[in-house]
Amino acid sequence: MDKVGQSLLKGAKEALDYARGNIKDKKTHRIKIPKKVSVRTIRNKLHMTRQEFAAHFGFSIRTLEKWEQGIRQPESSARAYLVVIAHNAKAVESALAMSEAS
Repeated sequence: MDKVGQSLLKGAKEALDYARGNIKDKKTHRIKIPKKVSVRTIRNKLHMTRQEFAAHFGFSIRTLEKWEQGIRQPESSARAYLVVIAHNAKAVESALAMSEAS
């Protein structure tokens, strides 16, 4: 078996051990994602219209409207993304621009 296969098997075994509660001396990281995020506050802080915010970060305008009106709350992955945008929008824009170029 090649190195990639061995690495995949090792990772799968570690994941299974973790799921079974058999981890010892392993570092784990828990990420705290807020239950609620104010999309309007983030967007206003960046001085962007809904259209600009949607275009910059890949959201649909209708989704932003629903979030801002309280009709829906962003899912956990979207909340995590929004937190990153709130803390470092320039880095997100740069990363997205780099992915477009490749």
